[in-house]
Amino acid sequence: MDTIFLEQVKVHTKLGVPEWERMVPQSIILDIEIGYDLSKACNSDAIEDTIDYGQVVSRIRETLTEHSFQLVEALAEHVCQLILSEFKAKSVKVKVAKPNILPGLKALGVVIERSKS
Repeated sequence: MDTIFLEQVKVHTKLGVPEWERMVPQSIILDIEIGYDLSKACNSDAIEDTIDYGQVVSRIRETLTEHSFQLVEALAEHVCQLILSEFKAKSVKVKVAKPNILPGLKALGVVIERSKS
């Protein structure tokens, strides 16, 4: 399987367990790996034969603006399911990092992987 990767995608969303933390959007960083058969695109050189990463980023930013999450786990699952269902990916791996949330901590987050059943 081939992989399309999107690294250090900065997005804004409402995220956090305490309600006050979800009152204002905050920056989070996503690293995304999308499993897809790229052999057709390699031969055709046509965007129709691959996943348009610009559309993926736009769609993620749109949906994260519309939703609020308590847990980074739920946010990561939401992004995985969106990519699997809307972009017909075979698999997806998402790393969600919440930077500078605690003193002395560069970031916290999760990495999850999902694939089509």
